[in-house]
Amino acid sequence: MAVETMPNATISSLRPLGNVIVTGAASGLGAAAATAILAAGGTPIALDVAPIDTAAYESRRVDLTNSEATERTVREVGARGIDGVVTAAGIDVPGELGAIPRPDWERIVQVNLFGTAAVIRAALPSLLERQGRIVTIASTLGHRAVSDATAYCASKFGVIGFTRALTAELKGRVGVTLLTPGGMHTSFFDAREERYRPPPGADLCDPAAVANAIVFSLSQPVGCEVKELVIAHPNESSWP
Repeated sequence: MAVETMPNATISSLRPLGNVIVTGAASGLGAAAATAILAAGGTPIALDVAPIDTAAYESRRVDLTNSEATERTVREVGARGIDGVVTAAGIDVPGELGAIPRPDWERIVQVNLFGTAAVIRAALPSLLERQGRIVTIASTLGHRAVSDATAYCASKFGVIGFTRALTAELKGRVGVTLLTPGGMHTSFFDAREERYRPPPGADLCDPAAVANAIVFSLSQPVGCEVKELVIAHPNESSWP
């Protein structure tokens, strides 16, 4: 039996990644994202408060709690053009509200939410000029609130609201993806008290798999965007 084909059908080519700023790139998902972007032909520009020990791509040290310094750094690296931004930086100090010192509580919100906004704000002129892409990193705890995580939930709920508003604001000009990962095998949990760590053998995702989804979102051709994406282990306890 003959197979009928569409005579004018074409396969859209993937978008070149270009220069992509990645925050939190010293470890975890940020490091995995920078590695995946490089492997896919992009040029990651890594930002982190911690040193990034690699000669494979450019890195800058910046504290995202300092919005002025963050924006200045992004504008400096953006002089060559920014095609994408991935806001993977994220921190948490779990505990009841009254047990978390105010500076620690506020730093969580500053890094996770204000840092996300500062990086994107500074990159926006170049992203608009180049019709770039943004991938913000939320969390399953940005959709579901739990005890002993008031700062983290507040910040990640904020990232979701910020991203959805930004999507509406930049519609047709810059692609925006809200990516929600579940728990991953990273150092994110290492400094926590034992009761706040995943138990041995916990069902967690490989950050490299989530990073591949970031590349997928950044590389969609003109006329196609990934608006929102959730990636979690099938047994993720905080989703839905």
